[in-house]
Amino acid sequence: MAEEYPWMPIARGKLGEAEIPGPAANPEILEYLATTTLDGPDKESDETPWCSAFANWAVEEAGYPGTDSAWARSWLKWGQEANWDALRTGSIVVLKRGATSGHVGFLVDVNDEQVLLLGGNQGDKVSQAWFPLDRVLGIRIPL
Repeated sequence: MAEEYPWMPIARGKLGEAEIPGPAANPEILEYLATTTLDGPDKESDETPWCSAFANWAVEEAGYPGTDSAWARSWLKWGQEANWDALRTGSIVVLKRGATSGHVGFLVDVNDEQVLLLGGNQGDKVSQAWFPLDRVLGIRIPL
């Protein structure tokens, strides 16, 4: 893949950042959630699904606009659709999870069957994980 997007070093720097079991909340994850329009108790708990919040935080830290949404599928309207032949590390990948839910992360690698994403809320932490290609709804890049 060609050069990476500028949010990748920022996101990589948070690898291992994890939820705190029980009623306490990781302040880093609360910072990610603050980049969204969530309010009330959802914005105060690291148990709230936070993959989109992490993507928003990293993209915004790199100086790009995010979606400001905690909904993973909101990224399907961000930027422009990526050409599979010109993917860059850090392209934003949106996965389906159920009929209306999703997951979002940053592209690290891809093979014939899977995509490797760096993302938040993957095993309750910022991590890299492989996902089947048939779950990919879209891949987005900045305008």
